[in-house]
Amino acid sequence: MRYWLFKSEPFKWSWDHQKKAGDKGQEWDGVRNYQARNFMREMAIGDRGFFYHSNEGKAVVGIVEVIATVHPDSTADDPKWECVDLKALMDVPQPVTLDQIKAEPALKDMVLVNNSRLSVQPVAEAEFARVCEMGGLDPKAAAG
Repeated sequence: MRYWLFKSEPFKWSWDHQKKAGDKGQEWDGVRNYQARNFMREMAIGDRGFFYHSNEGKAVVGIVEVIATVHPDSTADDPKWECVDLKALMDVPQPVTLDQIKAEPALKDMVLVNNSRLSVQPVAEAEFARVCEMGGLDPKAAAG
């Protein structure tokens, strides 16, 4: 299993929207960055990730699971844009802010710290565990 971080502006698609999508989940559509798209091409069903509110809040607020591998993005006119489907798994009881992540020495190499604009990014297993702990989650439960 691999771990990821998915950024969304809450006024466009919030954690509450993701949770309301239920078990059917939702396409992670609208990504128009080659690096982010290529990361989605690496994903497998069952991979876990953080749902991150960007702009407003700037915090990890939930845990998601990849439920469909890469396929054409239904919102794109060009077939080069692809996406995965995600479903919400659990809330992060205490959202973990970008400032908290930047202040944590164990997370100094996290992509979010060094390239905060990238909308889909990998997260190392140890980083996933540490952010879960900071948010009040048991990392093993969050990892499945």
